[in-house]
Amino acid sequence: MSEVEALLAELRELPGIRPAAPDELDALLRRIKSAAGRWADVLYEVQESAQPFATPRTAAALEVAFRRAEESYVELEIALNDARRHA
Repeated sequence: MSEVEALLAELRELPGIRPAAPDELDALLRRIKSAAGRWADVLYEVQESAQPFATPRTAAALEVAFRRAEESYVELEIALNDARRHA
């Protein structure tokens, strides 16, 4: 199974998207933060491996996609830390 397929399988197995308690929110945020980190890693690898073949526009789009995935990971880390402080 490829990294992307494994990530998709993990996302499909997420519990209900609407947590009913602080501990459920914590668990959900931990899992989606982990998935976001893995997605950023996948995009980075694609970006790096595509460099010899990518047009400038493709390379720029891959860079933006990676940066957004990385930002998503950071925002989820902030959300998780804040949720833990207020639990």
